[in-house]
Amino acid sequence: MNSISGVLVVDKPVGLTSHDVVQIIRRGTFIRRAGHTGTLDPRASGVLVVLLGPAVRLSEYVSASDKRYQAVIQLGKTTDTYDADGQVLTSNPVDNITEAQFEEALQQFVGEIEQVPPPYSAIKIKGRKAYEMARNGEEFDLQPRKINVYSLELLEWAPPEAVIDVYCSSGTYIRSLANDLGKVLGCGAHLVGLRRTKSGRFTLRDAVPLRKLREAFDDGSWYQYVIPAAEALSDWPSIALTEADVDAIRHGHRVSGEAGIGKMARGISEQGDLVALLEFDPASNEWQPKKVFN
Repeated sequence: MNSISGVLVVDKPVGLTSHDVVQIIRRGTFIRRAGHTGTLDPRASGVLVVLLGPAVRLSEYVSASDKRYQAVIQLGKTTDTYDADGQVLTSNPVDNITEAQFEEALQQFVGEIEQVPPPYSAIKIKGRKAYEMARNGEEFDLQPRKINVYSLELLEWAPPEAVIDVYCSSGTYIRSLANDLGKVLGCGAHLVGLRRTKSGRFTLRDAVPLRKLREAFDDGSWYQYVIPAAEALSDWPSIALTEADVDAIRHGHRVSGEAGIGKMARGISEQGDLVALLEFDPASNEWQPKKVFN
């Protein structure tokens, strides 16, 4: 059972934390080593990528992947959490906001921007989580972070609500985006619904509803949903390794390569298994193993 190394892509329902989902998967698969690659708030649903077994070592690379969301933003009200769970702080009419104004404000957030995370977030300040300090009424400042917003598209205009598609880098807070958008429009805004539609290369099409996965745990058919570890980074180039290459890499040695493939690649065995993540050294034209999987 513990020899499994792969990915489960779950369609997380509203109401559970990302950690809750990981616990359900640990119990269902009897695999202790499991972890998700990017938190979804309890209120949010959609694509949650869970790594199983040795594949958890891919986490730092899979977590850094781009994300896509469908977000429902309510105009006219701000809250202390930037979402519908918080206390309402301000309330303003939105009758004067037009669709064209909204579109114009939206496009101001496309590109590389600096974003301040929400005060109610898991970011640590001197070892303490921001949301714990916020709940205690403590004053603190969060530093802005550089993020990339590749595209923002208005899908539905039904004031006071608007539905948008957000394609962004990892580490983007959609709650902050909603709050900042409200500031630009001058009426205030907060996030009322969020669904992650894509995480890295995985989309809702790859995702199994949690209910279905639980049924598969009960009848023992859950293996069918495990995606091989090699596919977790399928947008990376792959290097076909001979048995001699695999042996060399497992002993920490480099293998010869050619320039022009990319800086990082997946080393795949003749059997199709992920052997290692490799980094190209242009000085010697060799692939250096960065992470090796036995």
